[in-house]
Parts: sequence; structure tokens; C-alpha cells
Amino acid sequence: FCHSACVLWKEAGAAMANSCHAPSLCLPIASLSHPNKTFMLTFSSFPLHHIALSFSSSRGAVLECSASSRSRLSRNSCTRCSALGGEDAEQVGRRQLVIGGVAFSCSTAASSFLGLGADGEEALSEFERVPLPVDPGVVLLDIAFVPDEIDHGFLLGTRQTLLETKDGGKSWAPCSIPSAEDEEFNYRYNSISFNGKEGWIIGKPAILLHSSNGGESWERIPLSARLPGTPVLIKGTGKNSAEMVTDEGAIYVTSNGGYNWKAAVEETVSATLNRTVSSGISGASYYTGTCSTVNRSSEGDYVAVSSRGNFYLTWEPGQPYWQPHNRTSGRRIQSMGWRPDGGLWLAVRGGGVYLGKGTGVTEDFQEVPIASRGFGILDIGFRTKDEAWAAGGSGILLRTFDGGKSWTRDKAADNIAANLYTVKFFSEKRGFVLGNDGILLRYLG
Repeated sequence: FCHSACVLWKEAGAAMANSCHAPSLCLPIASLSHPNKTFMLTFSSFPLHHIALSFSSSRGAVLECSASSRSRLSRNSCTRCSALGGEDAEQVGRRQLVIGGVAFSCSTAASSFLGLGADGEEALSEFERVPLPVDPGVVLLDIAFVPDEIDHGFLLGTRQTLLETKDGGKSWAPCSIPSAEDEEFNYRYNSISFNGKEGWIIGKPAILLHSSNGGESWERIPLSARLPGTPVLIKGTGKNSAEMVTDEGAIYVTSNGGYNWKAAVEETVSATLNRTVSSGISGASYYTGTCSTVNRSSEGDYVAVSSRGNFYLTWEPGQPYWQPHNRTSGRRIQSMGWRPDGGLWLAVRGGGVYLGKGTGVTEDFQEVPIASRGFGILDIGFRTKDEAWAAGGSGILLRTFDGGKSWTRDKAADNIAANLYTVKFFSEKRGFVLGNDGILLRYLG
């Protein structure tokens, strides 16, 4: 408590000294100060028989927690935990109170109040880390939930990782697909998508899995050996219908459960760029690379970044070819995606972020300030049209409340020794951040 503003010992008389009650120690914690909030941690009856936590705001919302133990505080010693409402009591949520929900045990609330997790590490303010039954080194790549069963979802990644949850992502268990258990391959599952109870999974080496019962069982569907590139993205679009994209820019659609696929573009990205040598796109001549990231908008438009990050490409339904575009910044592109309003966002290496002007495809971007500390932003996920979270290298996590015009860093995420690759929100109250080394963060909305 080195940050305490003051330490006040109450005077104790002889009668108190001879009773079971001893002096109290009141510690206003300056390090957790806020202009509209007051924090107080009170220890009484020394040696510690009782601990009390209280939180209040200037509007009158109060939360109090207390715990007792004969000899020492224990993790299950909560005896009273209540919320006393003011006019804004309903607005003081679990994340805003820092100390957690009133249903937590008091000892857990104490750790969270001090910004600590159960293991003594600094706790995330808006997310919690979910323990997973995976091997060290696994990179999580995608997550999806069954729309008809909102708490039923799947999480996938490298080393043939496939996990299943039935409680909204609070806990996960390994899921086995016998048809994909080939001893010669260790599949990297790249993408998963559900439309109703119909699910799709694609991976590398080229593999396609299909479910018609919400993931209760999966059927393997053969893919052509002539498929150009590795499948990196799949999207269920309707009954027995889906779109599949490869890292070479091939886009295929199916309407019969994946048994037949029709090309939506006439040629791969490499063929398009090498055919249009005089296109004026920097780095596009004699292009033989792949796309490092591919993102699909809710309207079915695509944006992809070249593997070297020196240009990007877009495609809209009905266009015969991908359209290449020069990058705005002198720095290479790290990733790109779509905003809820239909506009583009662009992240460059070194941590810069740009927002496309207007909606739709554009080459006119404006840089926005972001305290990324030089770490690249790998993905941005929007919780609402104005609030979004950005994730990237070295566990960096940032948030915006104005559609990306300004960002603040969640410093509590700095102790995550991993790169965060994917941010996905399924609703305003359900979101996840995926990273390497089996890192999964769950939004506490």
C-alpha cells in the first residue's frame, strides 16, 4: 500500500484492547483514484479477522463487500456482499467497479479491486483470460458460435486444435473429428463459420469440413487437388451455401453443401497482376506472392493485403477480377478490414492506423493517433459502430469510443506475453481476442 494517501489508526481504549475488537486501518488508495469515485479498503480486528471493501461514486452508487475468518482471510470467506443503489446504480457495471461483480467472493473482489488477478498478476479491465486445454505454442485463429444455440461455439487454430464450448465461452473442451484425424497431417484450422445450424471449417493442408446439426458431427468433403492456394476464409451464406477464399485470391461459391464449387473470380491475384504489368501498382509487377490477410464485409465485399504489405486489393460481387490499390503510407500494410459503416480501416507496420474516408472502397485514408508503442496492430474488432478494440504484437490492446478517431491503451494487457491476432464481437456483450500460445480473452460485457 505504498501508494496510500494516508494511514489512520483509530485510537483504542483499554476496553477495546481487552475486547475481541482491535483498531481499524483505513487506507484510501490514491493509485485507484478517480474524479467521480472514492475507494476505501478497511482492515479491522488485527490480526485480520475482517476485511471490508467499499466503492462509491459522486452520484450515490455504492458497493460494499466484506469477509470474515477466525484466523485469516480465505478465498471462500465472503459473508456479506451487497450493492446499495443510487440514481446511477445500474450504470455502475462490473467492469467500471474494477472489483468485479457483487456475486464474486470478497477475496476475489479484493484482488480485482487492486487490479490483480487470482494469481497476483494485473487483471484486465474489460476482458478476462480463459484457461484452455491446449499445448504451449498453439496459435488460435478463429472462433464462431451457432446462431440457433447462442452459448454453443467452437474455437480453432494450429496443431489441429478444435475446442467446443456450451456456456458462451467461459470454459472449453477438446472436440474430435474422426474424419480429419489423418496421421500424415497435422492440420491448421484457419476459419470457421455458421449459418443457422450449418457449419463450415477449412484448413491447411487443404481440408473442408461440413456440419448440418450445429457441430454435433462433421463430414469431410473432398477438395480438388488443383485448388489454387490454401483455403484461408470461409463464410456460410445460406442453406447449403458458402463462400471460400484461398490465399492466392481464388473465390469459390457453393449452393449444394460443398460438393460443387463455382469460381466467382476469373483468375487468381497473381494472374491478374502479372497480366496488368502497367497497372501502376507499386510492387505488383510479376507478383508471385500470396495474400497475408483477407477480410469480408457483411455485404460480401473483400479486402486483401499482399504478403509483403506493399499494396492491397479489393473485390466486390460481380467483378471478374481483384482490383489492386497502392498503399497510402510509406510503411508497409500490416492488416486491413471493414468498419460497421462500410468504410475501411488500415494498419501499417510499426503500429500506425488509418481510416478510409467515406464508405466503400477508397484509396483516400487519414491517419489517426494511436499509442501502439511501435507494435503492429494485427486486427480491429467493432463492438458497436463507435466502440472498437485493436489488438497486436506483444499483447497490446487498445480501445476507441469514437469510431477509431482516438485510442486509449489498456495497460493491464501489457503483461500478456503473446501476440494478439484476432478480435471478434458477436454482439455488444460477447466478444473475444485470440492470440498465440493459446491466449483467449473473453469480453466481460
